[in-house]
Amino acid sequence: MRTRPLKVALLGCGVVGSEVARIMTTHAADLAARVGAPVELAGVAVRRLSKVREGIDPALVTTDATALVKRGDLDVVVEVIGGIEPARTLITTAFEHGASVVSANKALLAQDGAALHAAAGEHGRDLYYEAAVAGAIPLIRPLRESLAGDKVNRVLGIVNGTTNFILDKMDSTGAGYQEALDEATALGYAEADPTADVEGFDAAAKAAILAGIAFHTRVRLDDVYREGMTEVTAADFASARGMGCTIKLLAICERARDGGSVTARVHPAMIPLSHPLASVRGAYNAVFVESDAAGQLMFYGPGAGGSPTASAVLGDLVAVCRNRLGGATGPGESAYAALPVSPMGDVVTRYHISLDVADKPGVLAQVATVFSEHGVSIDTVRQQGKDGEASLVVVTHRASDAALTGTVEALRNLDTVRGVASIMRVEGE
Repeated sequence: MRTRPLKVALLGCGVVGSEVARIMTTHAADLAARVGAPVELAGVAVRRLSKVREGIDPALVTTDATALVKRGDLDVVVEVIGGIEPARTLITTAFEHGASVVSANKALLAQDGAALHAAAGEHGRDLYYEAAVAGAIPLIRPLRESLAGDKVNRVLGIVNGTTNFILDKMDSTGAGYQEALDEATALGYAEADPTADVEGFDAAAKAAILAGIAFHTRVRLDDVYREGMTEVTAADFASARGMGCTIKLLAICERARDGGSVTARVHPAMIPLSHPLASVRGAYNAVFVESDAAGQLMFYGPGAGGSPTASAVLGDLVAVCRNRLGGATGPGESAYAALPVSPMGDVVTRYHISLDVADKPGVLAQVATVFSEHGVSIDTVRQQGKDGEASLVVVTHRASDAALTGTVEALRNLDTVRGVASIMRVEGE
């Protein structure tokens, strides 16, 4: 074993960073044996020096992150501060001064992954980011290494634990959205401001990363269609149960059937109870991968939290340290396919539409005519009426999102349609 240690700097010492530091310290002997050399925590950048950080030598702690990454003797920089800046500048500065980077920063990678990969390649350094998607679940490495010889056609998954907890609570207890969110907040599953989770921003960033790796194509956050889950109601769950389904917030990345383009989207969807993702409960994550040769694969586990995310960070750290010892680098960006990213209007799936309509003769015929005029075929219709008001639930066959959008706009213009109560896509069939 080499005796000179590999020097690691840690940017951020919050929930994840402090756990990374703890594992590096308590498992130092095991890490050294697995890497082939000691792995030494050489510095920790934080916002405030006043906070007590148990198990970390105060002499290692600094508020000058820029000076830390410019030291020139670092082998690896671990970035767990999140956000776009200063993380982007610190990472590129680390490359310029000879360090490889391990990051958990999904937002930055989804926005500027191509530029970061280019900077890593220019300086002959690694950029690893297993922890950016689905916490402890090994997903990025299988996609870019284990399945490198296969053709991935679809990635379908639950990649946000907060939203899955809320929807699972609504499904299992009949709670409303706000009640389930309040419980998630009280238990620490939801942030004080849950917008990034419940509006789908977090999942969309992860979808961009997954689509880029799976399809060897640059997919940015702006390419991902995003729809939050705040409008999902108990009535939607009742309708889902009537169809033998439940509701999940899904990240869906697909290759077109002709192979000429890809799509990436995040939105709530009904999925059959028979689908493996339907049984994912609480704050857990799961991702279903479909490929030509391997067939169907499912990756499941805790998708967030200090320890699970730190596990993914440490896995990357070991891999990068081994590469440093061997004088090599791991896989970089693979974007050779350069497939176009199609708009949401091109996506084809089934739909569940709930309408509030007047309870009088001829309404169903009018509604059916609108669907027909827009080329959307109806599978089933269910109508309930009382005191002059009625609800009409229509489930369609497969149709394009553009056709469905045109249908809904036309339905809103019918005098007999009082409102469109909900629109839900049906996936996983």
